[in-house]
Amino acid sequence: MGTVQIVTSAVAAVITVVAVVLAVRAVWRMVAVIRLGQPDPSRFVGKSVRLRRMLAETFGHTRMLKWSVVGAAHWFVMVAFIVLSLLVLEAYFEVVDPHAGLPIVGGWAVYGLATEVIGVFGLAGIAVLITIRLVNRPTRPAGRSRFTGSTMWQGYFVEWVIVAVLVCGFVIRGFKTATGHMPWPAWAAPVSHALGDLLPASEAGLSIVAAVKIVVSMTWLITIATNLTMGVAWHRFAAFVNIFFKRDPARPAGSGLGAVKPMTSGGKLLDFEEADPDKDQFGVAAVEQFSWKGLLDFTTCTECGRCQSQCPAWNTGKPLSPKLLILSLRDHAYAKAPYLLADTNSDHSTVDALALAEAQRPLIGGADEQGVIDPDVLWSCTTCGACVEQCPVDIEHVDHIVDMRRYQVLIESAFPSEAGVMLRNLENKGNPWGAPPNTREDWTKTLDFDIKRADAETKFEYLYWVGCAAAFEDRAKKTARAVATLLHQAGVDFAILGEGETCTGDPARRLGNEFVFQMLAAQNVETLTEANVTKIVASCPHCFNTLANEYPQLGLTNVHVVHHTQLLADLVTTGKLTPVQPLPGTITYHDPCYLGRHNRVFTPPRQLLTTTTATGITEMPRNQERSFCCGAGGARMWMEERIGKRINTERVDEALHTGATTIAVSCPFCHTMINDGVTGKGA
Repeated sequence: MGTVQIVTSAVAAVITVVAVVLAVRAVWRMVAVIRLGQPDPSRFVGKSVRLRRMLAETFGHTRMLKWSVVGAAHWFVMVAFIVLSLLVLEAYFEVVDPHAGLPIVGGWAVYGLATEVIGVFGLAGIAVLITIRLVNRPTRPAGRSRFTGSTMWQGYFVEWVIVAVLVCGFVIRGFKTATGHMPWPAWAAPVSHALGDLLPASEAGLSIVAAVKIVVSMTWLITIATNLTMGVAWHRFAAFVNIFFKRDPARPAGSGLGAVKPMTSGGKLLDFEEADPDKDQFGVAAVEQFSWKGLLDFTTCTECGRCQSQCPAWNTGKPLSPKLLILSLRDHAYAKAPYLLADTNSDHSTVDALALAEAQRPLIGGADEQGVIDPDVLWSCTTCGACVEQCPVDIEHVDHIVDMRRYQVLIESAFPSEAGVMLRNLENKGNPWGAPPNTREDWTKTLDFDIKRADAETKFEYLYWVGCAAAFEDRAKKTARAVATLLHQAGVDFAILGEGETCTGDPARRLGNEFVFQMLAAQNVETLTEANVTKIVASCPHCFNTLANEYPQLGLTNVHVVHHTQLLADLVTTGKLTPVQPLPGTITYHDPCYLGRHNRVFTPPRQLLTTTTATGITEMPRNQERSFCCGAGGARMWMEERIGKRINTERVDEALHTGATTIAVSCPFCHTMINDGVTGKGA
């Protein structure tokens, strides 16, 4: 061992010991913070399904590849990072002995070829990601960037570390070629052999570059170990765990889509008949009241901004960014952690002053209150699920927003005043419009046939769940009459509940009033059970989603629920219905969030439209799982939109730009919002 090798070995040893000690301490602290969260036993059910989904999402990049270029580039960078660990390990041999390499596999030509190819594509991939970050930098003049609010230096640092380590790997191999110690032929390492023709035969140079590679790698480890909120780096480890523990790994859609997470206290479902506000947890009032999975969500955020780029609130000038909301909760959790982790028997006199100050901040509050989350941020959410759909590490933004809303509504009674009218109508009249319940069947009066009323004695195949909008709102009544007429013409044996139907509770639950939701849902579940309902067809996607995904939480099982577009498409396919009057002009179709993104019903509405027009469908740029919200979800239908551009106006602009003469919708909320937007445009 020469002088150079002694020095490089010592440097590598010292910085590695420091890095490992700091990293172990960092992981220990991170786990301690995550464990502050509330229990969630449901995350440990179905381990085999979870493992399969985690492997598919990570190594198959099933979610990342929804953005093909970014996804492909990231896949090569991920693989390169995994291989980097082997190459960094190899460098420890090379700083000691320039002739050395990894035991066993180090001499295999196939290992040399594989790492050479991965290194080349890894460099190409990281170059693409750096370019994307630069092109979309927050300071660019053209509009809002998905990186707005991200800690940009951290992203650049991580990316350039990868570049440096990969380049060092090729230079080391080049020196091995130049000194005659390359174990692989030119076909297995063409880039390294080409570099070897340019480099001098220097064993000292080889050991020095190997030491540089170790120093760069350990500097990266030291940096992230001293920055626990550096999600752009920590997600490389936390993402595997976060994806494994997603809420419902069997769902084809995002884990946090469909049903809202049930309300729990101490990890147990909250029973409102026995719940005590003084003892039980009603929603989330402090960051430690999120589940441990919530704190893991915050820790895992990569700051990529994909959620932000798709959010209808952010895109129309609202203060809500799903990414910034998660980052605010993450930073608050880690800043407050020293206070929370201190001995509860102490007076916290030894706790850092900044942690004490952080502990005094309310979770929800305006700037004057130094709140972590501004109320305007909380109430801007439409629960459309675009953020959950796009998140590559399965963060469940909507669940966290609804949990915070629950405390504000149930305990603080702090929510937009317009929503209060809607809640009172639900409690007193069983519908958000406050219409008399005895008028729920009025839409049937102009039909020229009778409809069965569902009860324990009446036999029928489908229950037609009309929904409040189609029962009371004039424009939506036309849909109810049309659906009923088509079912009758096709010979479908169906019935309605009539006055026995009441609101499913969707707007109450997404507003945060779980009590009203439970009250309405329990009543409906009892009614459906007594009527021996086994199949339901619903016109409103919000009713459809609640009946199919949330009522099973309350005991409504073994009931098959479909949207009317699914049933009608099937009737057309089987020849029981035949389109007779094609629509004139061209059609564009707006995917409702709760039918499309939340429940993956994309094809049936398009099948129906295709059969009724000769020109086909002209798709909007944002369609199917990337469809842009109409602005009515999350109980926003009953809240005034005072900040930024109206969401429905943004969607109508997009529809009008297609040049279509008809905009088709399959949701009464969307119908109202899109129609109002078209009227406002004078189109």
